[in-house]
Amino acid sequence: MDIPMASVITGATNINMVPSYCRVMNTSIIPGDYYPPTMDSIIRQSEIEDGECVFPFWYRHEIFYDCVNFNAKHKWCSLNKTFQGYWKYCSLSDYAQCSFPFWFRNMIYWDCTEDGEVFGKKWCSLTPNFNKDQTWKYCK
Repeated sequence: MDIPMASVITGATNINMVPSYCRVMNTSIIPGDYYPPTMDSIIRQSEIEDGECVFPFWYRHEIFYDCVNFNAKHKWCSLNKTFQGYWKYCSLSDYAQCSFPFWFRNMIYWDCTEDGEVFGKKWCSLTPNFNKDQTWKYCK
């Protein structure tokens, strides 16, 4: 997704003071490494007000399959496959979904499972092959 630059909204110290259409964010971009989003980087771009999280995304040489919480009060996601400074706070619909069916050990699962979880909580894989990717989340 190629996203144009936009003007910065200043004077907002609380995210709740900023209208939802202004909550897509951009950070100062430094070649080779990107810093986590901050409240100072709120931008208004009506053309991407409903920006969609891209999963998985690369951030600081790691791959992420769900919303993350780096130097922010709330979880956020990248709007690009490789984080380029464009991000937004995650809403309930943005969190990564379970991948069914998924392969775990020697079985294929079509629903959340307690297998392999020491506390007995149900979980699911975020990719079709848990054995390879080792990405998961607890089911609700």
